[in-house]
Amino acid sequence: MKGLILTALALTVAGPAFAGDRCDVPTNEWQPREALQKKLEGEGWKVRSIKTENGCYEAKAVDANGKRLEGVFNPKTLESVGADSDDG
Repeated sequence: MKGLILTALALTVAGPAFAGDRCDVPTNEWQPREALQKKLEGEGWKVRSIKTENGCYEAKAVDANGKRLEGVFNPKTLESVGADSDDG
């Protein structure tokens, strides 16, 4: 039991570090948020917000059907490095 608790604690503490590894890019190489917004709007997203989270861009949007979307993007390449959606 103690080992399970320690493993869970280690994953909780290390989680943000893993997220940051996906976007380990110096800030002088980042593209502007507007470039990501334009890219996503071209893919049919209605962007609600873009913020910086753990060295990545995190975009919140809705699709054409009103489904909420959340994506995590590399700020240099604007490639998706993770996503989440919410049907609610």
